[in-house]
Amino acid sequence: MKTLTLLLAFLMAAGFAFAQDDYQNHEVETIFSNQRSNGGYGAFTIGYTQIDGRDAMVAGARGAFIFDHSFAIGVAGYGFVNDLEYHNYQSNPEDRFFLAGGYGGVFFEPIVGGTKPVHVSFPIVVGMGGISLVEHTNWDRDYYHDYQEYDTDLFFVFEPGVELEFNLTRFFRMAAYGSYRLTSDIELYDTNPDVLRGFNVGMTFKFGKF
Repeated sequence: MKTLTLLLAFLMAAGFAFAQDDYQNHEVETIFSNQRSNGGYGAFTIGYTQIDGRDAMVAGARGAFIFDHSFAIGVAGYGFVNDLEYHNYQSNPEDRFFLAGGYGGVFFEPIVGGTKPVHVSFPIVVGMGGISLVEHTNWDRDYYHDYQEYDTDLFFVFEPGVELEFNLTRFFRMAAYGSYRLTSDIELYDTNPDVLRGFNVGMTFKFGKF
């Protein structure tokens, strides 16, 4: 755990350092102009992760202000569910239980080379969320399904990541991302406390003034 914490701290420090260096380099290139370019964007994200040893989907959105192509700050929110194998309920009744929830919070994004066609950024989400253990109460029926929350809990989340971003047009960017979701212990019936900790991979689509 200490090793992971140190690794995440190093990632954050490196991201801020690279963004600051990029900002300074940008200023050297435009020494005859005192103008600053600020903007903002909205984005939606879809990704893959594993939760409780099962395939899961993560989807969400975020909005941020961008300062001089080098740093963005805003809010972000995501939802998740590991109920991707619903067709197995008939053969394995235990699969009628699944996990679903969401989280969100403040969003920070150091950006390296933001004016370049291909560049990287280091998005970080700090916030909290909720998770539910859900049961298909009519799992044995072919055409009717009902859901019931079996147990719920709240958690804190810290999620650093890295994005490889492509400037497709002046107002649209697409990025491939990877992140690690670090949460406080989860207290749900018959569920591991670290069930939400893990890696995400996916795509982000951004629209705005960059």
